[in-house]
Amino acid sequence: MSHSKDSTSKLRSQAWFGGVNRDAFIHRSWVKNMGLPDDAFDGRPIIGICNTFSELTPCNAHFRGLVEHIKRGVLDAGGTPLEFPVFSCGETLLRPSAMLFRNLAAMDTEEAIRGNPIDGVVLMCGCDKTTPSLLMGAASCDLPTIVVSGGPMLNGRFQGHALGSGTDVWRFSEDVRAGKMDVDEFLAAEAGMSRSAGHCNTMGTASTMASMVESLGIALPGNAAYPAVDANRNRLGRFSGRRIVDLVYEQVPVSKLLTRQAFENAIRVNGAIGGSTNAVIHLLAIAGRVGIEVSLDDWDTLGHDVPCLVDLMPSGRYLMEEFCYAGGLPAVMKQVEDLLHTDALTVNGETVGANLAGVESFDTDVIRTRDNPLSQTGGVAVLRGNLAPDGAVIKPSAASPELMQHRGRAVVFEHIEDFKRRVDDPDLDIYADDIMVLKGAGPKGYPGMAEVGNLPLPAKILEQGVRDMVRISDARMSGTAYGTVVLHVSPESTAGGPLALVKTGDIINVDTAGRGLTLEVDDTELARRRERLEISEPPMTGGYQKLYFDHVEQADRGADLDFLRGCRGAAVPRENH
Repeated sequence: MSHSKDSTSKLRSQAWFGGVNRDAFIHRSWVKNMGLPDDAFDGRPIIGICNTFSELTPCNAHFRGLVEHIKRGVLDAGGTPLEFPVFSCGETLLRPSAMLFRNLAAMDTEEAIRGNPIDGVVLMCGCDKTTPSLLMGAASCDLPTIVVSGGPMLNGRFQGHALGSGTDVWRFSEDVRAGKMDVDEFLAAEAGMSRSAGHCNTMGTASTMASMVESLGIALPGNAAYPAVDANRNRLGRFSGRRIVDLVYEQVPVSKLLTRQAFENAIRVNGAIGGSTNAVIHLLAIAGRVGIEVSLDDWDTLGHDVPCLVDLMPSGRYLMEEFCYAGGLPAVMKQVEDLLHTDALTVNGETVGANLAGVESFDTDVIRTRDNPLSQTGGVAVLRGNLAPDGAVIKPSAASPELMQHRGRAVVFEHIEDFKRRVDDPDLDIYADDIMVLKGAGPKGYPGMAEVGNLPLPAKILEQGVRDMVRISDARMSGTAYGTVVLHVSPESTAGGPLALVKTGDIINVDTAGRGLTLEVDDTELARRRERLEISEPPMTGGYQKLYFDHVEQADRGADLDFLRGCRGAAVPRENH
């Protein structure tokens, strides 16, 4: 595509590299030490490639290779690629929770984009929190942006069977604790679960968020499903590199794509794929950065009744490889096209409807038709009541149908250490029809709202052959997990929410159909308990964790830091010399 001198003169990077003055000399001279020619700065768009490569983030450890294909695409289109790193939120290793650092990574991304000579940006995402953190940061700058996900790993294999990353870990762990699987066999499965580069091969949070950015229109069609080691992943990177240059010349900022229509599409697509509950909290935060009003209730009214069509773990049987070969996310979106805003613009310059023209599904076992869904409700249900005044979520497609309406006695664990200490005690007073309640696991409480909501069942319950119980907490759970788990209870216990007042023996009523979550304790008794409630202290007296504790919003608002909401733009900062 050819571009006019007028479009070149509007390039933001020319504030650094344009002209013949002293400052432009300094900027060009230093960057030339990488071997760049003179014409790299002569009106070519400078494309920042935000790379979350880290060997401490195994999901993204292949990004050193993928970034080269993105760079080639930028060069193909006449741009100049400049790669830069940001904080990489690795889900698998980072403690106490990668979610604690999502907002830090978003701050890093935002300031790196605004403070550098960048005209457009490619966000290299993969592991769970790298997608929302990078998109949150980029949205607050509102430059032309495109997302390239790293892709899922190949199917796991063990003893002749496919293994789903995450999902089968939870299953095997319960089998070991129940005495159905020996420890040696459990350990032998490790090498077979993660056989290649890439993120989880189930419809966990990483795959869900890769699907979300595609359904939002901020990534190219096909982004969600190509395996990390498939050549199509590299090709998609190259095409994305080409496309970001055009987006700069066409002056298409993030805000032109991340519209209310785009978020509604994403919420509905999340229902159709049976996506992770973590998508709720991340999309709320992203919407807050672009000033789009998206509420927790939108997830219920727009997405709950969308049928789950994707037969993938943890809700179903298959894995991301099969999903890819069956047609990937475009094939799912085609099935629910009548529910989508097909006139919404996407990053390739086409509308959703145009992108779906001619799309086919190649395996109706993996991507089911509307008349044969995996479940009738693929989205999340939002529960409210005196236990969760600001809402809580449950994922019906991953829950046991017989437990969706359940009234039971609470067995309370005050924090995660209390749970770990007592869960396998043979004297624990607990029965299969009780409700397990965990406190202190919300944004402030953990801190960082860790994925501990899918509490392992007590050994004595597992030995009875029981594999699911109702569990309630202010925590999150991995998108690879399953069970009848009520999550994101807001306000959280550490912030003084009603969850803090629950005692063992209280009766709780979970009414998913009626969207209710009720603690059956009278108001007078709850007021008496509140008078004795101790105020929680920050986990640290200084540093980022103190900042986080003081400013993090609750789950129903997306758990962003209150001062980070909104778009601050990308006005060129003052000169540094």
